[in-house]
Amino acid sequence: MINKTALRQSLILFTAALIWGFTFVAQSVGMDYVGPFTFIAARNIVALFILLPMAVLMDRRGKKPQNRNLSDPKRGNRLLLSGGICCGIFLFLGSTLQQFGVRDTTVGKAGFISALYMVMVPVLGIFLGKKTTIRLWAAVALAAFGMYLLCMTKGDFHLQKGDLYLLACAAAFSFQILSVDRFSPLVDGIKLSCVQTLTNAVLGTVMMVLFERPDFGSILAAWMPIVYAGALSSGIGYTFQIIGQKDLNPTVASLIMSLESVISALAGWLLLKQTLSARELTGCALTFLAIILVQLPGRERNACKSALSDLQWEKE
Repeated sequence: MINKTALRQSLILFTAALIWGFTFVAQSVGMDYVGPFTFIAARNIVALFILLPMAVLMDRRGKKPQNRNLSDPKRGNRLLLSGGICCGIFLFLGSTLQQFGVRDTTVGKAGFISALYMVMVPVLGIFLGKKTTIRLWAAVALAAFGMYLLCMTKGDFHLQKGDLYLLACAAAFSFQILSVDRFSPLVDGIKLSCVQTLTNAVLGTVMMVLFERPDFGSILAAWMPIVYAGALSSGIGYTFQIIGQKDLNPTVASLIMSLESVISALAGWLLLKQTLSARELTGCALTFLAIILVQLPGRERNACKSALSDLQWEKE
């Protein structure tokens, strides 16, 4: 049988990917008015206005913590602070590197290289003791090939300056995913998202002051994409990531979240009347097939359960 908890978590992550896929348009429009650091700072400040009331509301409900770290206030606060800052730094680095990388390469190549975190996560996970089955590796390879067909429409792959930024971006996103995997089971998900968002807002503001000259008129002109990206992508999307990743294999999580590139392409096809070739549609289908593959129940797990059941019966 399919694990209902894993399926629920996967649907939450898919919702996050859906939100991120439609946010590409808002980011593109916002960059016409403000610099990347100004956009990052503004969107995360908007996100805080969404997240902070949610965190306060959850506290007032007085729900008892299920994790021993949450029942120890001092330990819980240390984990919350260190985890949120760690996740926030990697998320800020990934977002910034992606923004600079897009400037010096094609959009298709940017989407493909950024999504390579789906390959980096299981590789890095090996060094952290995370087990990855053969079927999961096959799903990663299938999704990566599907993403190649979708994004690399001309079939060429020669490295440019922006590609190096995007490779570093994929690495930063990989560390952010693994950081969420480390801290999300230990602390409250909404509070962790608050600290992560606050870290992004502070770093974005500092870099904005140092390297850009923000103009209130420009920020006001970009209010719609800023509010959309802040409330939905940063506020809801990344909170769903933290909640959805809890108790879910980080490699499976990275595969599901990589669907944002597929959703972005499909959104352009459906809403903006952009054309998708047979090659690109095949890439979308292969990526979705990879996600379905990791949701199917594994024979190894069922066999182990059967063996344990038989052993218990013999003892009785």
